[in-house]
Amino acid sequence: MDVSNLVQTVAIYALPVLFAITLHEAAHGYVARHFGDMTAYAQGRISLNPARHIDLVGTILVPIAILVASKLAGASGFLFGWAKPVPVNYSALRRPRQHMMWVAAAGPASNLVMAIGWAALYKLGASFPPGDYATPLKLMSVAGIEVNVVLMLLNLLPILPLDGGRIVASLLPARLSWQYSKLEPWGLPILLLLMFSGYLGVILGPMVRTSFNIIGAVFRF
Repeated sequence: MDVSNLVQTVAIYALPVLFAITLHEAAHGYVARHFGDMTAYAQGRISLNPARHIDLVGTILVPIAILVASKLAGASGFLFGWAKPVPVNYSALRRPRQHMMWVAAAGPASNLVMAIGWAALYKLGASFPPGDYATPLKLMSVAGIEVNVVLMLLNLLPILPLDGGRIVASLLPARLSWQYSKLEPWGLPILLLLMFSGYLGVILGPMVRTSFNIIGAVFRF
């Protein structure tokens, strides 16, 4: 393994991963406060300061481990991680079932906005003459698009406790929603099974490629 190449890769992905994960969580808190739940605000978690959201394992160690494993295997993998979950008391929302959907959707929506922002930065970098600034900016921008698209699509999977699962639960009739919510303890094992079996890549791969193609078409690169 080329250590210098690994260090360069970590440096390129560091900021995109940090902001993609932490701003995702902050977005949940902002929308929850908007709809009446002050839990995250009272705990100082409604903040754009990444330090308030960093989880040592999920925000730092897991993404680095995935990068190292990908380099050792000579293959590309889906880079993802997680931050400290922003506490949300759904019963404190003014209309719990309806507003739960918007609180859950805020995280993936923030990743979409960031992906678009990184695409704009890539377009800006492509307008500069090749050099010491343009190349790193373009590489980091591609990483930013990749990380945010993957996190957005991953979190939209209809598996509790992912955001997609919360959205489904809010849309189902009350009785079905209650029955569906009882599957939440199985959510993480299902996700890990999909990941280690390779099926997660099979599910997300076409959606990630399509998203990249759409963003590329919009920004013409």
